[in-house]
Amino acid sequence: MPESAKKAAAKKAAPSVEDTDPRHPEDDLSYEDAREALTEVVHALEQGGTTLAESIDLWERGERLARTCQRWLDGARERLDSAIEREADD
Repeated sequence: MPESAKKAAAKKAAPSVEDTDPRHPEDDLSYEDAREALTEVVHALEQGGTTLAESIDLWERGERLARTCQRWLDGARERLDSAIEREADD
C-alpha cells in the first residue's frame, strides 16, 4: 500500500480513547448516574444489532463510565478510612 494511502486510512480510523480529549461528560456524573448509564451500555452491547463502530463507541463509553464509578468508590473508601483513623485517634 502506498504511503499516502496508509496515511489516508489512518485518518479515517476511529480514534482510540487515549487519542481523544481526556475530559468527557461521564467525568462529571454522580456515582448513581454513571452506574445507571453503564448498565444501559452493557445492555445495549448484550442486545447486539449495532455496527462495529457503534459497538466500539459503546465499549469506550462503558470504560469511561466504569472509571467514573471507580473514582467515586475510591473516594468513598478514602473518606471512610479517614473517618476511622480520626475515631481511632480520639
